[in-house]
Amino acid sequence: MSTIEPLNGPKALGAFLRAHREKTTPERVGLPHSTRRRTSGLRREELAQISGISTTWYTWIEQGRDVSISAATLGRLAQALRLQPAEEDYLFSLADIKNPQAYAPVRSPNEPLTQCVHQLNCPGYLLDSCWNMLAWNAQTEQLFYGWLDRDDRPNLLRFMFIHPLARTLLVNWEARAQRIVAEFRAETSHYAHLDEIRQTVLSLREESSVFNQWWMQQEVLAREGGERLFMHPSQGPVRYLQQTFFPAGSNELKLVMLVEQTSDS
Repeated sequence: MSTIEPLNGPKALGAFLRAHREKTTPERVGLPHSTRRRTSGLRREELAQISGISTTWYTWIEQGRDVSISAATLGRLAQALRLQPAEEDYLFSLADIKNPQAYAPVRSPNEPLTQCVHQLNCPGYLLDSCWNMLAWNAQTEQLFYGWLDRDDRPNLLRFMFIHPLARTLLVNWEARAQRIVAEFRAETSHYAHLDEIRQTVLSLREESSVFNQWWMQQEVLAREGGERLFMHPSQGPVRYLQQTFFPAGSNELKLVMLVEQTSDS
């Protein structure tokens, strides 16, 4: 009977590293080729040396022993094996460690993604890890008229607590804003190394006593969709169903859509 390969944990991590070590040629990592080699891939001691760890320690990892591994060590192994981004993310997931390099701030989304936002027939916008509004369509600007048309660097979190429009535009602002703080705390656990995240939180805690109070409560909630009610100054009450998507290849971005709900929906 064949052994079923584990899908995660130390054994799966060791199997993944071994497979990629055996596929990595010495030439690929700058080592001289030798005709006396019994295998075309790297030896354990070679990979360990390139990664700056002891051969014994690496052997234990590859054997699937339950040893403590730091993010820095995994990063060096990924670099030595020339792993692609998806492979590196998978390596970190097997070790149940967050990759500090996986989430970098995006200053502008790529053109195809921006085009997708503008082709939506409902309010839609892109948020980065700090909840900066990177792109939005005309319907979104109409919904948030008085903010998006005037702010050079719009940030959704700052809008909720600093801009006066938020408290009149969003129905039941207090409940929504309190939940948003808990959602933001949950999401930013992935980006704790980013200075922009820390600066956003620090400035809001100084500028908004309400944000500071709710931030100090340490509540954490997963982002969820659902009904969103607005009291638009010209359109009156508007009801939307919010959906959030994460574009492939852009883990740090979120595409938010607000699908309008009629009274018959």
